[in-house]
Amino acid sequence: MRAITGATGNTGKRIVEALLAKGERVQVVGRSAGRLKALADRGAEPFVASLDDVGAMTRAFTGVRAVYLMIPPAYGEADVRGYQNRVGQALAEAVSAARVSHIVNLSSVGAHLSERVGPINGLYDQEQRLNRLPGVHVLHLRPTSFMENFFFNVGLIKQAGINGTPLRADLAIPMIATQDIASVATRRLLALDFSGKTTQELLGQRDLPMAEATRILGQAIGKPDLPYVQFPYEEAEKAMIGMGLSPDMARSFNEMYRAFNDGILRPTEPRSPANTTPTSFEEFAKTFAAVYAAQA
Repeated sequence: MRAITGATGNTGKRIVEALLAKGERVQVVGRSAGRLKALADRGAEPFVASLDDVGAMTRAFTGVRAVYLMIPPAYGEADVRGYQNRVGQALAEAVSAARVSHIVNLSSVGAHLSERVGPINGLYDQEQRLNRLPGVHVLHLRPTSFMENFFFNVGLIKQAGINGTPLRADLAIPMIATQDIASVATRRLLALDFSGKTTQELLGQRDLPMAEATRILGQAIGKPDLPYVQFPYEEAEKAMIGMGLSPDMARSFNEMYRAFNDGILRPTEPRSPANTTPTSFEEFAKTFAAVYAAQA
């Protein structure tokens, strides 16, 4: 049995589907029975509970050999790091009490840093917390920025005719498709070929400046001249709050953008076949175009 937290998310859902296709027993953990139903209909075993409920998570993980752990984003939380630590502590206590032997933990590039990297600060806390668990083998997956984050800009492109973030236009950063994260996680959950406490960076197919990424997206949606605009941090923070993010989450994202721009947030290892994944940004742009066309 493998248990998957965040089972309806970008990575979790793909992991569940891949494990079921291999004939594995899979327990899917989430707060909504309705959202888990589609996976249950395909053969997964649903467990409905909140991730910060230690008792419920202990029951969910009992009898499970390996768990895919993640702390789901909570864009409306007043205290982002506090929320991450509350959920992370509950998950850590549960896997320890249930005597789970292997954990694949979704972390992030930059999670070796404890400060100045926005929401990644809380992932540092979780890595350290899991590393203190005795007798549990933990693999921390550290992917870079998700290509799917561009979905948040569909409305901006439609309404203003521009793409933009606080990131510098010429700053080449690694970007990864979530399907590639899921593929690696699935392989490691099946093989359980890791021991002790280890990390694995995942850097996508190549590094890409925001200006080039915008050009590729523009071509895919029939807007080859789509411009990229670097937003001032203050304007971006106000816009994020206007979109419904809590002030602390907006501040946290800005801290992460600043860390990218200032060179603080970057991979710790050079690009190699081991940390390079197959999906190109051009391939992702086709998916982006479909989402763009479907959104009113």
